Amino acid sequence: MSPRTTPDLLILIAPGFDDPARPGRRFFCPDCNQVEGVLAANPGLADRIEVRRVPFPRPRDEVIGLLGEENQSLPVLILGDSAPADAKVHAGRAFVNDTRRILELIAERHGVPFPH
Repeated sequence: MSPRTTPDLLILIAPGFDDPARPGRRFFCPDCNQVEGVLAANPGLADRIEVRRVPFPRPRDEVIGLLGEENQSLPVLILGDSAPADAKVHAGRAFVNDTRRILELIAERHGVPFPH
């Protein structure tokens, strides 16, 4: 694991959001919560990956600005340096938005234990 010149960027839905379709209840994104669990269980990981949390409602302007309107599903890991062959690419940015693959890449790229 070598230091990265451009950090990976992880974008998650901020936990504890309201769903306009179901007023009066609080929700969380199950996929984002899996990644939040890895962050919480590995102190210092958030210092090696840039982490941003965005509101639940679409359009998610920050994500659209980086990856286009068609790629605003979260969680997403935007890869700072080298990217695996299975990464998607938009405007020169390589990214992965499959939760299991995000967790595998975090393990590979940042030295976090992850069972395979």
